Parts: sequence; structure tokens; C-alpha cells
Amino acid sequence: MSWLPQLGLPRPAPRIEALRPAHAERLAEIHAQAFARPWSALEFEGFLTDRTIQADGLFLGRARQPAGFVLSRVTLDEAEVLSVALDRAARGQGHAGLLLARHLETLARAGAACVHLEVEEGNAPAFALYRRLGFRQSGLRPGYYARPDGSRATAVSMTRELEGPLPPPL
Repeated sequence: MSWLPQLGLPRPAPRIEALRPAHAERLAEIHAQAFARPWSALEFEGFLTDRTIQADGLFLGRARQPAGFVLSRVTLDEAEVLSVALDRAARGQGHAGLLLARHLETLARAGAACVHLEVEEGNAPAFALYRRLGFRQSGLRPGYYARPDGSRATAVSMTRELEGPLPPPL
């Protein structure tokens, strides 16, 4: 918790920075808060050393470890968002919009002209964010996601072309 607001000082702006293998353990912790089948630190290390992966982290204040992340794989001129997650304490503050908008810029610089992602059908906050960022529904995958209670949820596929300006971060 920061004492800056109590002293009348503004909080430092969130930073979006490229992630490194040293962040793998923290990414696994964040992922476990958000998904029924979390990825391990070893899996994250593999992603973070893969040259086809673009990985951006959300860093708050002077933190050296991220409070959120987004990972995407770029193949030729297309990208697929593999995972997006924020630490519980960082949710609901507009950080996801900033993180994703900057990540789309990273993907465009990496040569992606089109970005694909999938989101669980019941995830209203994610749907709203993706739509604000220009994503449109492109398909459905019934029973794709496992839920903690053992039931299955539909994945909604979404796509966004990267030609043209990006909407401003939220």
C-alpha cells in the first residue's frame, strides 16, 4: 500500500514493460488467481524465452514484479493473445485497458496485422474491454473452458485488425 496519496502526492503512473524469465514465478501466481487450470512458472519461462512470444507486464509504482500481464504469439502477420490476467488487487482500476492497448501496439510493431483471442462467454468485464478496444466476435467453441466446479464453458473467439489507430487506453 502506498502512502503517497495520504501525503497529498500522486501515485506514480503504471508502467508497461516487456517481461523476462525472472518474472515467471510472479506470472504463475497471477495466472492462478484468474484461471481454473493455472500455468506453472516453468510454462511461463518457456513462453518468455520463445522468440515468437510478445509479453508485456503491468508494473505499479516502483514494483519490480508485475501486477498483470498479457502474452501473445506472433506468426507471420497474425497474433494470438494466449493469456491476460491481473492480480486481484489491481483489477477494476482501468489497468487492463492500458495494458492491452500498449500490447496491441507491441504486436503491430512485431508485424501483426490481425489479432485473435478467446474469452469465456460469461466474462462480462473482459467482453466489454475487448469490444472497447475494437475486437469483434468471430466464432464460438462450446465446452472449451473447464470451470472450477467441473462444468464446461463456451469460448468466444474475437478478432481485431491492427490497421488504423488504436482506441485510447481506458
